[in-house]
Amino acid sequence: MDQGSGLRVPMIDLTRQYREVKDEMDAAVRACLGSGQYILGPQVQRFEQDFADYIGVEHAVGVASGTDALFLPLKAMGIGPGDEVITTPFTFIATAEVIANCGARPVFTDIEPGTFNLDASLVERAITPRTKAIILVHLFGQPADIDPLLELARGHGIQLIEDCAQATGAVYGQRKVGSFGAAGAFSFFPTKNLSCAGDGGMIVTNDGKLAESIRMLRAHGSRTKYLHEVLGINSRLDEVQAALLRVKLPRLDRWNDERIRIAGLYNQRLRGVSTPPVAPGRTHVYHQYTIRASDRDSVADRLSGAGVGRAVHYGLPLHLQPCFADLGYEEGAFPQSEQASREVLSLPMFPGVTDEEIERVCAVTNTVQA
Repeated sequence: MDQGSGLRVPMIDLTRQYREVKDEMDAAVRACLGSGQYILGPQVQRFEQDFADYIGVEHAVGVASGTDALFLPLKAMGIGPGDEVITTPFTFIATAEVIANCGARPVFTDIEPGTFNLDASLVERAITPRTKAIILVHLFGQPADIDPLLELARGHGIQLIEDCAQATGAVYGQRKVGSFGAAGAFSFFPTKNLSCAGDGGMIVTNDGKLAESIRMLRAHGSRTKYLHEVLGINSRLDEVQAALLRVKLPRLDRWNDERIRIAGLYNQRLRGVSTPPVAPGRTHVYHQYTIRASDRDSVADRLSGAGVGRAVHYGLPLHLQPCFADLGYEEGAFPQSEQASREVLSLPMFPGVTDEEIERVCAVTNTVQA
């Protein structure tokens, strides 16, 4: 395959999506600014209902970030010092960070090498009398294997929380991720499949009491102004972001279909690397298109030198991060996660990337492997 003329390809270009919906987004912002209602107003309320309907749950609670969307369910469930929460070491720091920030202990178990998601067969042996929850992550847009983890959680009387930050719109069986566990946490960070123009997050649940508790916690522990029943935090999705998300939500499935199409082209044209497999019964929405290569650093350097965007998600598993040194894990504890961290490389993936750009990415990657 010819490398082409030197076309530069960004890892992501947010302006292309903005140009597609510019008029509606601009009008939504102007309407919000003109309304004088900027915090927890009608746009947030409508988007919460829209999002709950989209995911197929009873309740959705808008919060300030995807990190808070993970933290607040733990806090509402009363998880704290002396408790343990099981999760994956191969994910973004926020997943385990929120556990520690509740005062609980993150307990890691290893991943499936193909999907990069939590290996359900390894989780049961990590459960102790102190275990209060499992946080599974639908990494890179592919659903984790939910059914065995849900069965395990129910059997042991613990909570299952879904980290859906990278998988908005992904489907497991016949249902969207986020609709299975006690709570699902979503991020609307600008690079996500459904994104706003800053930070934003959403918690979904079918548990009305849990939703009510989270709504109180996001507003300084208050249901009535200046009456604070518990200690909460300030974590509110603002009106402007909700208005922008309402413009984008009806287009999300089409944009996810475009990501799936792009992934299919990569799968057809890449040589000499491991392309991401999709497990049966799951719809992968490709927040990232992440390959594996034994000579990952050489591939990454060649792409950078050719002006092609790439990123490593993630180069150091959480159990080896300095902030978790006190947990006592050592290198070799989770071999699949550690090997993945040495081999993974994410390629440009966003709605609006052109076929010519895909050709360029594959040409440079394949040249490395030649």
